[in-house]
Amino acid sequence: MKSGPEKSLADHYFERLSKAGPAVGLEFDGVMETPEGRARNADERKREEAARLSQIAAESVLVLLDERGKNLSSRQLSDKIANWRDKGERRVVVAIGGPDGHPEELREQAALCLSFGAQTWPHQIVRIMLAEQLYRVATILAGHPYHRD
Repeated sequence: MKSGPEKSLADHYFERLSKAGPAVGLEFDGVMETPEGRARNADERKREEAARLSQIAAESVLVLLDERGKNLSSRQLSDKIANWRDKGERRVVVAIGGPDGHPEELREQAALCLSFGAQTWPHQIVRIMLAEQLYRVATILAGHPYHRD
């Protein structure tokens, strides 16, 4: 992500997560970007990207951001993450798909396919929304008042 207001805002929420998370057993390990696939067609690109992601997410809980995923409330997302944490899962990898999305095989392997709605969002905005939601998860798990309860 290039420098600019979007990166600054995402970094702001990731920084807040890195400070709030440890108190509730959530450690933020950072953001990793992988290059977009270079294959000639969408199916090959998705397979290429999925192979890279499968290596990165080995031994991890895999969450895919996908427009066909589940539309969870912040409370429901915090419950899922707390459940994985309480079962001893040490690492959750959340992947934003490339322009072609995720292949069906990878979606079937994922512990959760999560949607931020049916609309198409730029990756920069999705990263901001993800960062904010992960920070919100940490605050919900810490017992901060949540206006939707």
